[in-house]
Amino acid sequence: VSEVDDHLAELFLAEEPIGADVLKAAIRRATLANKFAPVFMGSAYKNKGVQLLLDGASDYLPCPTEVINTALDVDKGEEALQLPCSPSGPFVALAFKLEEGKYGQLTYMRVYSGKVSKGDFIHNTSTNKRTRVPRLVRIHSDELEDIPSAQAGDIVALFGIECASGDTFTDGSVNYAMTSIKVPEPVMSVSLTPKSTDQLANFQKALQRFQREDPTFHVANNAETGETIISGMGELHLDIYVERMRREYKVDCEVGRPKVNYREAITQRAEFNYLHKKQSGGSGQYGKVGGYIEPLPEDHSTKYEYANEMVGNAIPPEFHAACEKGFREAANAGSLIGAPVEGIRVVLNDGAAHAVDSNEMAFRLAAIGGFRQAYQAARPTVLEPVMKVEVTVPVEFQGTVMGDLNRRKGMILDSRQEAEDAVIEALVPLNSMFGYSTVLRSNTQGKGEFSMEYANHSPVTKDQQEEMAKAAVASKSAGK
Repeated sequence: VSEVDDHLAELFLAEEPIGADVLKAAIRRATLANKFAPVFMGSAYKNKGVQLLLDGASDYLPCPTEVINTALDVDKGEEALQLPCSPSGPFVALAFKLEEGKYGQLTYMRVYSGKVSKGDFIHNTSTNKRTRVPRLVRIHSDELEDIPSAQAGDIVALFGIECASGDTFTDGSVNYAMTSIKVPEPVMSVSLTPKSTDQLANFQKALQRFQREDPTFHVANNAETGETIISGMGELHLDIYVERMRREYKVDCEVGRPKVNYREAITQRAEFNYLHKKQSGGSGQYGKVGGYIEPLPEDHSTKYEYANEMVGNAIPPEFHAACEKGFREAANAGSLIGAPVEGIRVVLNDGAAHAVDSNEMAFRLAAIGGFRQAYQAARPTVLEPVMKVEVTVPVEFQGTVMGDLNRRKGMILDSRQEAEDAVIEALVPLNSMFGYSTVLRSNTQGKGEFSMEYANHSPVTKDQQEEMAKAAVASKSAGK
């Protein structure tokens, strides 16, 4: 400890006696300065060392007032700002954990600034909903102690608050978020089917709870097959929820093969001038739309943008909403593999209508037709999710692991040595990472480990795109 604390070093060199209090104070100073990390040994299973660990947290870790908290100002594009831990400041708190209790949802909340009392109204910056605090409790193991109020630095729990994990609450005077409210899109999906119909109620209950706990966990139903599709940020992410469902809700599921969530995009501007005309005995359908589609900049804040630049009433105003609906519907499924189209701007600037035959349906279908007409000319491409992978292996296996990553179409970003380990950072397509944990263990005699997180969506190779397009056509034909 004397190597990282000057005061203790002076006492040590002067060969003066060093008491327990002096040593504790030195460890605390070094820990707060991030120069020293105390390590405790113990076993939760045997209840060994747990009390020492708790004492260490109290003795060496910073108290709330010694930590500089950073909040994000939602009104200024999530600009970072320092948030003092003061009871006199605006109320800001983060819901960091949800639990299903016998009295309903129990929300664990850390108060970063200001204070809150039972009966106060608080504002959820993620949903913009205002809600009342019906009950405020402090948790002691499995016991709940009702308290009248809480202030900056406290960790408390609320009953009867509908929210998701990661939501930020304020008193309404500020619009801050403690974590980014921009949630990344899921990159992988699997189908889930309970093995027994008796488990359906618990199955639905588990899915609802998991969605509230984790904003990156999505649930949808496939209208064609009737399957429940869960989506998340990777193979391990979804495996954990399947296991939790089995362990906590006693629901065993049939898990389908993982599917990567591809996207489509355009690479150049293309114009459309499309007429939808249908005559069938009585009143027919007539709608004409003109305009163009173009790619959005890569750093654009939205993935889809629609602009109505109509001048005059070539298309009557009552049909404008139908046009917008048609374009958005068409963008939900591109013509290459049927994946959603992103990074696209649709501009409507011309059209025509018929006094009798024009209606909302006609203009919605005209917009879909116009989008598809221009889409083919805009050189569309398929985008696949790419993951940032960090692999830590003993140095002797570095070459083998890097070779394997290259075979998986990975791009090595960095390779460095830390003690006796090599740390390799790479960008690898998610589709190439299935089953990687097993291969890594095999290549490193069980000594390697890796982590991965979503980086971006990047275009696939031309050959891969042609194969995927053929497979999509074959799948559609088989479905018919």
